[in-house]
Amino acid sequence: MSHLKLLTTLFFLGIQLFAYSQEEKKSIFQRIKEKTKATSEQRVENTGDKIGNKVGDKADAAVDSLLSGAWFKKKKKTDASKDEKKSGNEQNKKTEQAEADINRGVANGAFAGNAVGKYDFVAGEKTLYFDDFSRVEIGDFPADINTNASGEIVTINGKEGKWLNLTKNGNFLFDAIKTLPENFTLEFNAGIQNDPSNNYSGLGLIFSTVKEDLLKQNFFSAGTSALFLHPGAAEASVSVISSNTNGVSFDNQIKMPQWDVADNRFVKVSIWRQKGRLRVYANEDKLVDIPRFFTENDGQYQMSICRNFFNECSVFINNIKYSIAAPDTRSKLLTEGKFSTTEILFDTNSDKIKPESNAIIADIGKILIDNPGLKIKIIGHTDSDGNPAANQTLSVKRAEAVKMRFVYGFGIDETRIITDGKGSSEALNTNKTPEEKAANRRVEFIKL
Repeated sequence: MSHLKLLTTLFFLGIQLFAYSQEEKKSIFQRIKEKTKATSEQRVENTGDKIGNKVGDKADAAVDSLLSGAWFKKKKKTDASKDEKKSGNEQNKKTEQAEADINRGVANGAFAGNAVGKYDFVAGEKTLYFDDFSRVEIGDFPADINTNASGEIVTINGKEGKWLNLTKNGNFLFDAIKTLPENFTLEFNAGIQNDPSNNYSGLGLIFSTVKEDLLKQNFFSAGTSALFLHPGAAEASVSVISSNTNGVSFDNQIKMPQWDVADNRFVKVSIWRQKGRLRVYANEDKLVDIPRFFTENDGQYQMSICRNFFNECSVFINNIKYSIAAPDTRSKLLTEGKFSTTEILFDTNSDKIKPESNAIIADIGKILIDNPGLKIKIIGHTDSDGNPAANQTLSVKRAEAVKMRFVYGFGIDETRIITDGKGSSEALNTNKTPEEKAANRRVEFIKL
């Protein structure tokens, strides 16, 4: 039994064995601990085994906690590397560098059992809902979100825009996100303040055909699939409870160094559904790719966001974007001669391209490489916020910035690409709502 699987098993045993006597519980968990003892003794203290050792230590600590009757108490965390850093000597610096190399290896999927992989996310073509909470006053709670918990709009030092602070455990339902289509994408930023411990389930997305399950945090019905991200444990977990006879019921845990309360308190989360398949991305890494996550063939899935942390903490989300995904929209550049995307993102009032734009730029770059005779025109568009003349200038600069990515990043001859900018002069809508503004902030590609 792997240590990650053991931790999952322990959680459910801790819930379900309350009916046993205290002596019976101790006997059961003592046998589990003895079963893992041999594995624990075989751990080798070298750089390459540090990740496995940490997971094993968590398993041992969980068993000890159960034996002492402290399953729902905060676990004491130890971090030898932090103590080493305090000394500041040269050897410790080398140790820190080695650990940094391990973390980079984890982020690149270099270690066995790690689910992270390449960033191939493609955002949906048509935005159904976007919210940056710019319309909501500081201290208020958005009127179009229903909850059995509480929250408020805040600003965060060093971070752009407004954020929804989910202040209490509970579930949050977005009025604008109703029955989910078979192909959609969901993107949002998430952050955490203070250490929530590594107990409870974390920040979750509940996908269910059972409406009542949208307000649950645990113990879901058949027809419910759940994804939880836990920065306190630096892990993601997936649970599927299928009602189909040929379906699946499973749970799994995946390492998530991209969102770790000790190192990385903020993360960009991207979700991509293609019929039964679920892909989950943290920043520019793929965490999860499950072909049979949405198992209810005729089911009408709905979604809620769940907050379930042990210690007091603040959990933040912003820039929520929900879109319909379409099959291979980029092929339109060749087949229809025109392709428009909102996936190329820029810093506010800037032509600096954000890292999460790399996937779509790489895809279009490959099209240009594979079709050496193809010439294109890139046109930048903005929303209507701000001065029209400034928006016009900005849209031209953004189109030119995209061109330079193809020229310097892919070796494309710059004579094959011309650029233009329209500012907000060719808006697709009234530019009144956050969703409409997000749709207008786009980059257009035209085959010449």
